Amino acid sequence: MTAMRSEALYFVEEPDISGIITEDDEPVDNMFSEKQRRLLTESLNSSWNPGRSFIAASDVGIFYAINQPPVVPDMFLSMDVKLPEDLWEKKHRSYFLWEYGKAPEMVVEIVSNTEGGENSRKIQKYAQIGVCYYVIFDPQRYIQNDLLRIYQSHAGQFIPKIDCQFPLLGLGLMLWEGTYEGKHDRWLRWCDSHKNMLLTGFERAVSAENRAEEAENRAEEAEDRAEKAEEIAASERRRAEKLAQRLKESGIEPEE
Repeated sequence: MTAMRSEALYFVEEPDISGIITEDDEPVDNMFSEKQRRLLTESLNSSWNPGRSFIAASDVGIFYAINQPPVVPDMFLSMDVKLPEDLWEKKHRSYFLWEYGKAPEMVVEIVSNTEGGENSRKIQKYAQIGVCYYVIFDPQRYIQNDLLRIYQSHAGQFIPKIDCQFPLLGLGLMLWEGTYEGKHDRWLRWCDSHKNMLLTGFERAVSAENRAEEAENRAEEAEDRAEKAEEIAASERRRAEKLAQRLKESGIEPEE
């Protein structure tokens, strides 16, 4: 099944990007937003295997036109594309639509103040460039009453999506209360089509370690049971031998 795709952009010539600034000195966002971005990208890159190539990135500019500034989402997911070998080459430092031929399928914005334009100028821009799904996560409810709002593209506009599942991508989103990197909070997490949460690399390592420890415990318990069974069998043999000896002493030959 093919995922929803935006209309590809075609250029007769490769645009001149020598004057484009792909990185700037803007400071990073607050600590929660920084962790949330990494949680979303790292869990996809560590645990998701859709059978298709994809790019999951955060704080990378999406350039959609030569003379327009980029939009810089907190996180985006683009399917059926691959990172080029040389990431230092200028045309590979950002997500240029004319290089990849398509917009990302999904963009996630994490609201950290009332000035980001997530529900105004950004939602309009993402619809314009052809993003399929747009997610606004507002943990402090700065700009919306809901923690999470999801939009789906329809006829060039975003309409609210009533659920958190994206069957064409084989992904879903969920709110998870738990501890990530030592901080307990409510986090936005990915899940698979069966609503199993996608784990980070660290979580996978801990899970594997726990499984190994459980297997070792089961093996030790099985060994203990075997030893106890052997002790019981040995005890029964000793009892039988003693009984046979008493019978012989009484002149009774025990039956074989």
